Amino acid sequence: MADGETRRILVTGAVGQIGSELTLLLRERYGNENVLAADLRHDIPAEVAASGPFESIDVTNIRKLRDLCIRYEINTIYHLAAILSGSGERNPDLAWHVNMEGLKNVLDIANERKMARVMVPSSIAVFGPSTPRDQTPQETQLRPTSIYGVTKVAGELLCDYYYRKFDLDVRGVRYPGLISWKTQPGGGTTDYAVEIFHEAINTGRYTCFVKPETTLPMMYMPDALRGLVTLAEADGSRLRYRNAYNLASFSFSVQELAAVIKKHMPGFEISYEPDYRQAIADGWPKTIDDSAAQQDWGWKPEFDLEAMVVDMLENLRQVYGEKETVE
Repeated sequence: MADGETRRILVTGAVGQIGSELTLLLRERYGNENVLAADLRHDIPAEVAASGPFESIDVTNIRKLRDLCIRYEINTIYHLAAILSGSGERNPDLAWHVNMEGLKNVLDIANERKMARVMVPSSIAVFGPSTPRDQTPQETQLRPTSIYGVTKVAGELLCDYYYRKFDLDVRGVRYPGLISWKTQPGGGTTDYAVEIFHEAINTGRYTCFVKPETTLPMMYMPDALRGLVTLAEADGSRLRYRNAYNLASFSFSVQELAAVIKKHMPGFEISYEPDYRQAIADGWPKTIDDSAAQQDWGWKPEFDLEAMVVDMLENLRQVYGEKETVE
C-alpha cells in the first residue's frame, strides 16, 4: 500500500468472536467509515452497528461480494468468516462450502482488484495426532482429524499459491484457542475456556466437555487482535512465511484454569462430561513454538493465565451486573 493511501478495509465474519472486536480496533485505528463490517448474521453487536458501516453478505456469493468491494472501494480484507471446529463436525459439507468457497472468492476478488493485503487467520486445528504436541514447530506435518482443520490446511496452501502465482500479499497467523469476555463462544473445540467464566459468574459451576487434564494453547483476545494487526503492518520483506505464523501465549489444562478461577471464586465447582470434541482436542498441540513470529515481526504476548482470569472475571461481573462471589 502506497504511503498516504487510505486503508479501506472489509472485515468478513464481523459478528463473530474475533470479528466483532477486530472491527472496533480497526475503526479506532483507521477511522470508522474506512472499515466495513460484513456478516451473514444480523445480530450485530451494538458497538459495531453504531460505529460504522455494516452490510449483510454471504461470502460464498462471489457476485455480491465483488459488488460490495467495488462499492466501498475496498483495498484490504480481513477474512474471518468460517464454520468452526465443533460446528463443522456437525455439518462437514457446510464447513467445506463456507470455509473453502468463501476463501477462494476473497482471494479471487483481491487479486482481480489488486488489493494491498488480505489477512486470513488459520488455526492450531491444522495440526493432528502425528504432529509433535510439545513446542509444535512452525514447519511440521499437517494431518488434522477435523473438517475444520482440513479446510484450514487447504486454506493455508491456497493462500501460498495466490502469493506465488499472483504476488497477492496474503498474511495470517495460526491462532490457538481464543478467550474473550465480549462475545459468546462460536462453536469451537476450545469454547470451554470461555463458557467456564460465564457459568462461574452466573451459576458458580460448570460441566466441561473435555477431560480435566486436557491441555491446549490459549490466548486472550487483546493479544490475538494485536498480533494480527501487527503482522498486517509488518515489513513484508522480513516475513519468511506469507501466512500461518504460529502464535502462542500460554497453555493450561482445564483443571489448572479451574483452580485459578476457584482462587478468585472459592465456591466455584467443576465437573466433566467429555463429548465428541475430546477427540478433536486430543489431536491438537499442548504448547506452540512461535519463535518465527517473534523473530520476523516482533510478536510478544502481554497476558498470562492469572492476568487473563482476573480481567475476564472483572469484566463479566460488570456485564452481568455486580453479583456476590459464589460461596
